[in-house]
Amino acid sequence: MILASILSAEALQNAGRGPLYMKLRQVLEEAIRGGKLEQGEALPPERDLAEIADVSRVTVRKAVDDLVRDGLLVRRHGSGTFVSKPVSKVQQSLSRLTSFTEDMARRGFTTRAELLERGIFHPTTEEMVMLGLSAGTQVARISRLRMANDTPLAIERASISTEFLPEPENVTTSLYEELDRTGARPVRAIQRISACNVKEADAELLGIPAGAAGLSIERVSYLASGRVVEFTRSLYRGDAYDFVAEMTLGENDAAP
Repeated sequence: MILASILSAEALQNAGRGPLYMKLRQVLEEAIRGGKLEQGEALPPERDLAEIADVSRVTVRKAVDDLVRDGLLVRRHGSGTFVSKPVSKVQQSLSRLTSFTEDMARRGFTTRAELLERGIFHPTTEEMVMLGLSAGTQVARISRLRMANDTPLAIERASISTEFLPEPENVTTSLYEELDRTGARPVRAIQRISACNVKEADAELLGIPAGAAGLSIERVSYLASGRVVEFTRSLYRGDAYDFVAEMTLGENDAAP
């Protein structure tokens, strides 16, 4: 039985430090990502897993709960626990200002977007403050589910003054391509990134369990003149995205 070799005492012992449930979690994750446990394969009940691994059911439950939260396992009511399709991590640099479409194209991914909202609206108070809008102005909103190789990775909700994007219906692929066409492509941006637990409605769109780890990102983008052109709130899958920043020691900085 393949699970017996995957969950052997030697495998758990070699899984590194930490509580036993973390070792069990690591061993199961490596088996899923390595293809030893295939997509759609059903796991035995917790009682049987505990017997195979020679651990308690509490240990099994904690390890499985972690993998469900990370999207590697999925529980189906009345059916059991099954292996999900593992998602390859995407690394995005924080030093380059690119659109999702451009970023994925550089990696050779096929991208598409499912439109959630697009149109011209009266701005919210937050949009007026972030975009520096005056009373009586309108805002273009574009909300999309972004996919790479048919895997949903992010939900993007962008707000742009109609001064810069008077016809949001022209945005079919890349927002930045359309802003470039209208002469309003941003040249710099400030991003604020925070960890979050994905709420049920967004989790359903992203194909992950409610409460799974996510990355919430607010981006404010600027023209060369210093004017704000874009305010975007994005939600990225925590199991599919890593943001990477390069840091260097300044000439006048002392070594730590």
